[in-house]
Amino acid sequence: MQPPSIKLPVQALPPFFQQQLQQNPPHTIYINFSAEIIPGTTETLIATVANASNQGVKTVYLMLSTPGGQVMNGLNLYNVLRGLPVELITHNVGNVDSIGNMVFMAGAKRYACRASTFMFHGVAAHLQATVASNTGPLTVLGEKELRERLGAVQADQNRIGAIIKDRTRLDETAIETLFLEAQTKDANWALSCGVIDEIREIQVPPGSPVVSLVFQR
Repeated sequence: MQPPSIKLPVQALPPFFQQQLQQNPPHTIYINFSAEIIPGTTETLIATVANASNQGVKTVYLMLSTPGGQVMNGLNLYNVLRGLPVELITHNVGNVDSIGNMVFMAGAKRYACRASTFMFHGVAAHLQATVASNTGPLTVLGEKELRERLGAVQADQNRIGAIIKDRTRLDETAIETLFLEAQTKDANWALSCGVIDEIREIQVPPGSPVVSLVFQR
């Protein structure tokens, strides 16, 4: 992944929406999230869902499109969103890539638009160059550092693979192939292997509250 371009999260819920929730909490709210999975966006999404839950909302419908981001934040979202006392419905409304798939799989019900896609790949280690050379900056690692990096990559990949196996009909061999191929899959594929429950277009009922999380880029 490239360094994240998003710098600052917006306020989790606008004041007028907080007031609406307190006075007459709806049964369901719709949240639109189209951003990278990084610390600021993670904190904002968790705060938004937690705030809605505290005000009595029963169902959160997450309209999701993301290029992925940081493994730690994606797994944080997966665990916290599943643990909050709301029914979470996730809907792929564009692209769900990389660690974004973990956020998507937090949904108790999962849908995808027909034109949406999913992309899985293995975990990579990000190295910061520390030594200058004639051909550009280099990173120098010894055996100990290489083993540490490899162990961290394998641990993250094992965690992600275990979630995919638990939440879909994909077996370990199919998941390994997904990681190695790094291919983009369509909604029909997602339906065939249990990544989604149904292919359907997004349709927000008239009058339903919608929160669109907008971030500074």
